[in-house]
Amino acid sequence: MPGPLDGFRIIDLSTVISGPFASMLLADQGADVIKVEPVGTGDHVRGAGYATNELTAAFLNNNRNKRGVTLDLKSEGGKKALFRLCESADVLLQNFRPGVVERLGIGEAEVRAHAPNIIYASISGFGERGPWSHKPVYDPIVQALSGLTTIQAGSDEERPRLVRTILPDKLTGMTMAQGITAALAARGKTGEGQHVRVSMLDAVVAFLWASDMGGQTFVGKEVSVQRAATFIDLIYATKDGYISVSAMANKQWEGLCRATGHPEWLEDERFKTPALRDLNANARLELTQSVLHDKRTDEWLSILDDAGVPCAPVLKRSEMIDHPQVQASGIVVETDHPHAGRLRQTRPAARFDKTPPEYRFGAPLHGEHTDELLAEAGFSGAEIAELRGSGAIK
Repeated sequence: MPGPLDGFRIIDLSTVISGPFASMLLADQGADVIKVEPVGTGDHVRGAGYATNELTAAFLNNNRNKRGVTLDLKSEGGKKALFRLCESADVLLQNFRPGVVERLGIGEAEVRAHAPNIIYASISGFGERGPWSHKPVYDPIVQALSGLTTIQAGSDEERPRLVRTILPDKLTGMTMAQGITAALAARGKTGEGQHVRVSMLDAVVAFLWASDMGGQTFVGKEVSVQRAATFIDLIYATKDGYISVSAMANKQWEGLCRATGHPEWLEDERFKTPALRDLNANARLELTQSVLHDKRTDEWLSILDDAGVPCAPVLKRSEMIDHPQVQASGIVVETDHPHAGRLRQTRPAARFDKTPPEYRFGAPLHGEHTDELLAEAGFSGAEIAELRGSGAIK
């Protein structure tokens, strides 16, 4: 049975990570995603990082279940082909810098003239208005501006630190994927398309507010300098590695005290309640660390688990894929790509019992389906040859 978005078609003009990640989530759920790339070098990530047969891991991991077409959108032939593809599409997704699609002549008004009810989806760095709206942007820039780097540092007084993954890019992609499905649901009720806009800055600030902006929540009572809740991460060194332990509830704290052989901590006035344990977090975590040095990770995992204390080993990336829970959940899967060979990737995180997502095919070669897609759009063989001869397609 096909995925829940089977029957929807998405024209994806986006590049790098944020847009392609969004459209891949939708492709995994059954949407027919057509990846449109420039005639020349294609998506930037085709040339970035590890590669096999000119297919990089970054491209493969953000573009599976898509068909690929090349179009020169600066040419009249390329624009004509794009508009023809849009006539049968439900969504157009783009992440050009604000103003670029209008200069190219493929903005919302031009596309809607050919597809009146299409969902026009735009990803930007900082939004469409404001003094920074037209600045170039990459993930670290958004981490810096959003306050994420100071949150990662632990306090406003410590040196800011980047999250060592491109969180803003991927979070923006997930936010846009959800926005697109919401717009499709609304169109199902009203019959009208609309413009969905997500900026990387919007996505990250909204994400942070749920848990990290308490000091700025109460108007007139703002905290001017955000102090660290603790100076110790919830990562502890054991005799042979590292472990994460988190005892939040009273029963878990009691279990930790008894499991580590220190029931006297239960009588310590600093730790009597969750609020006091939070207030005195540094002392509490220092005591915990002082004990965990004494045994191996596997010993502590067994002891703490028996005591009902949440805990986990700290795994390297190469170790994570072999962990029994990861394997039992089937999170990581292996597939065969006709050009890149055997691949290891993740299955879609959202699972549907009636319309399960499926792996239909791997990421396309540059322009792999150009002729097929243009023929589907109604172009004759002669017209396709003419487009190729003019340089509008590869």
